[in-house]
Amino acid sequence: MTTTTETPLYLQGHLAPVPDEIEAHDLPVEGSLPPELTGRYLRNGPNPLPGEDPGHWFAGHGMLHGIRLREGRAEWYRNRWVRTAALEGRPFVQPDGTLDRTAVRANTHIVHHGGKLLALVENGFPHEVTPDLETLGPRDFGGRLTTAMTAHPKTDPATGDLHFFGYGALPPFLTYHRLTAAGELVTSAEIAVAGPTMMHDFAVTERHAIFLDLPMAFSLEAAMAGSLPYDWSDSYGARLGVMPLDRPGEVRWFEIDPCYVFHVGNAHEADGRIVLDVARYAPEDIRSGWDAIGPNEAGHASAAAATGVATLHRWTLDPATGTVTQTQLSEQGLEFPTVDDDRAGRPNRYLYAVADSGTRSAVLKSDGGTVTAHELGADAVAGEAVFVPAADRGAEDEGWLLSITTTRDGRASDLLVLDATDLSRVARVELPRGVPAGFHGSWNADPAADES
Repeated sequence: MTTTTETPLYLQGHLAPVPDEIEAHDLPVEGSLPPELTGRYLRNGPNPLPGEDPGHWFAGHGMLHGIRLREGRAEWYRNRWVRTAALEGRPFVQPDGTLDRTAVRANTHIVHHGGKLLALVENGFPHEVTPDLETLGPRDFGGRLTTAMTAHPKTDPATGDLHFFGYGALPPFLTYHRLTAAGELVTSAEIAVAGPTMMHDFAVTERHAIFLDLPMAFSLEAAMAGSLPYDWSDSYGARLGVMPLDRPGEVRWFEIDPCYVFHVGNAHEADGRIVLDVARYAPEDIRSGWDAIGPNEAGHASAAAATGVATLHRWTLDPATGTVTQTQLSEQGLEFPTVDDDRAGRPNRYLYAVADSGTRSAVLKSDGGTVTAHELGADAVAGEAVFVPAADRGAEDEGWLLSITTTRDGRASDLLVLDATDLSRVARVELPRGVPAGFHGSWNADPAADES
C-alpha cells in the first residue's frame, strides 16, 4: 500500500471511494422511466476499503452499484464490494511465486453469460455474483480456465458464444478462449506474441478475432515501485493480429504505427476486409496520461486525464494485400466507446461514448465520425453510456442510453436515461449517495417470467 502526505487525487472528488455498503428503495424519478426498462443496471469500478491507498486509480477493490427498474419505477439502489480473496487480504503473488487468480480486485466490468453474472478484472478469474450483488465466488469453468480472463469479452449475437482472452506477465503471454452460450469453456489456444504486453481489449467479427499487440509492456521497475506493472515501451512495436475463429491460435499480424488502445468500439467484415473502430491514444498522449493516472504528482487521476486525449480512429485491414489503412474519424476527445450489443462484430452505424475535459462532460453519439453530444456542463461527470434497444425498434438507434453521472465534488449521483435517437433526456433517477466514477457496466433485462 502506498502512503502519501496528502490525499491522492484519485481518492478525491468524483473519484473518492465510498466507505460502506447501503441500499435505498423507491428512488425519486424526474421525468418518466419507460416501462420497457424493467431490469437491473449494474456498474463496476474501483473502491478501496476505508483508509486504503492502493497506489493507482485502477487498483482499488471492485465495487458494484446496482439500480433496479421496473415498470416505470426505480425500486432500489444498492452497492456491494466484490468479495474476493484480495478483499480478505490474500496476496496475488504467493510466497512460492505462484499467482492466486482469486486474489484480485474484480473491479472493471460486470457481464451476464450462461445464466451467470460475472464481475471481471483482467488479471484473474471472474467472480460470480447474484442479481442482488452478493458474491458467490470465483469461477474457473470447471478447472478449464488456467489463465486470467479479460474484462472485455465479446458475445457473438448469432451463436451466443462468449469470446475472450487472457494475458499476463509470465508465459503464456496471450491465450484465446471461447465459452458456449451455456457457459462451457470449449476452446483455449495460446497465441505467440513477442512479450508481456497490457492487452486490455480486443474485437471479434462474424469470422475473426482481432488482437491488439501494443507497446504498453510489463515493467519490473514499475512493479517494484508499487504501481501497475506496465509502462510505455518505445522499442516494442505495434501490430494487429487477425485470427480465424475456426482456426484458434493461427494469427496473421499487421504492423501499425505505435499507439495505445484501452477500448474498442466495434469491428466488422466488409468486402473481404476487416474494419476496426477504436479510441486511439497517440504515443505522447498515452505516456503523459499513464503518468497522470498513477502515483506521480500525488496520483492525479482526473477524468480529463483518463478520457480527454483518445480520439476515434478506424483501421481497415486488407488480408489480400497485407496492408492497414488508418483513418481518424473525429477530433473529439472521447473514451468508453459502446455499441448496440446486437451489432457486436457486425456493421454498425452508431457508437456511443463519453467526453470529459475537466471543465466539460458529455455523453456522445458518433454517426460514422459525426459526433453529437448531450452536455452535462462543468459540474458533473458522465460514466460509460450503455445502450438498451427498444423491443419494437425499426432503426438501429431506437432505444435508450443509461449512464451514472456524478458531481465533480462527489456529493451526488444520478442514473441518467437518454433517448438514443437524439440524446434528449428521458428521465433522471436520483441516487442516495455520490457514486465514484468507475469503469464498465451492463443492462440486465428481466426474463419474461421474472417476478423478483
